Amino acid sequence: MEKLSEAAIQEKLIDHANWKLVDGKWIQRKYLFKEYLNGIEFVQNVAHLSEKMNHHPFISIDYKLISVKITSWKARGLTTLDFALAEKYDELYLQIKK
Repeated sequence: MEKLSEAAIQEKLIDHANWKLVDGKWIQRKYLFKEYLNGIEFVQNVAHLSEKMNHHPFISIDYKLISVKITSWKARGLTTLDFALAEKYDELYLQIKK
């Protein structure tokens, strides 16, 4: 997978408004849940999807706030896979948030 240019990253971020660029090589989003266990369920779903895709994020659990940060190590930056997974994580969030 090829590393995206800075311009391509900025373009992708337009469609991923809740995701923020961190240190020029990560994208990060924070998800807030009404219940602690809903956040844990989300983390489990993210973990299963990430394992299936063989592309693993950094996940931080702060009570009802879950932070997810992703990059592509082999590409040494962001790739289309990172943004595709960001979309999937957002879909998982919407399923649990209901």
